[in-house]
Amino acid sequence: MPNRWGIPDLGFGVGLRSNHCPSILSRNPSADWFEVPSESYLDAGDWHLRALDQVAERYPVVIHGVSMSVGSADPINVGYLAKLKRLARRVKSRWISDHLCWAGVPGIHSHDVLPMPYTDESLAHVVSRVRIIQDYLECPVFLENPSSHFAFTDSTWTECDFMAELSILSGCGLMLDLHSVFVSAFHHGFDALTYIDRIPADRVVQIQIAGQAPWGTHILDTTSNHVRNGEWELYRRVCERTDEISTLLEFERDEAIPAFDVVRAEALNARQQKTVTSTEAYRHGCSGHAA
Repeated sequence: MPNRWGIPDLGFGVGLRSNHCPSILSRNPSADWFEVPSESYLDAGDWHLRALDQVAERYPVVIHGVSMSVGSADPINVGYLAKLKRLARRVKSRWISDHLCWAGVPGIHSHDVLPMPYTDESLAHVVSRVRIIQDYLECPVFLENPSSHFAFTDSTWTECDFMAELSILSGCGLMLDLHSVFVSAFHHGFDALTYIDRIPADRVVQIQIAGQAPWGTHILDTTSNHVRNGEWELYRRVCERTDEISTLLEFERDEAIPAFDVVRAEALNARQQKTVTSTEAYRHGCSGHAA
């Protein structure tokens, strides 16, 4: 099912890190697109911006951040949005994405994705802020479901239904992070496949997959390992329900960034998973038609 924004499928992308730029610019490897971490470039020096300009000239790019803080009670940070808007226009970002979260308190930014309660009050609050942010940026804004290790006792919505309603009321698209679904399902005991099935397929514009780091009774959201079989199962399920949706492989953290070829190989694995799923769906459809 195509998305309602008419956003084209960019293919299979990876997160751009500055230490990958020399290899990318010298080799021009086959890659569909790159996700650019906004916080790394909003106040970057000339060398980093020139390298980003060259990457953006050769490949489609999408800006993704953790500082929009749509769930915060603080006033919207217009100064941050102004820099984000300039960067997005500079690299011709296809869209801008961030997380459904809050990111700090007045004067303190956590640089992390902090979960919020899912209530009618918080839904109305976030919808209002997303509308303002979209109007200011003059660019499609898509929100990513966060991973969480705890839940608020006063939540009256499930996360998947909250995300769906937020998209409908605010007009924003959804960046479906299967890594976060996998991690949160493990911690909270809900069924990840049910979560996937309850998300409106036509409101999903990007799928994200990543590895996890098991740690005893928890799974750490490190995105620093290979994708596990359980997440590949979720990915195949999404591919059965969606069409023309961009996929991002997130496989790195700044403290332990693998070589670009390692990251690209995992993205190619995602391509293979989607191809197999599409082939099986086609065969099933032909079989059912013949019957």
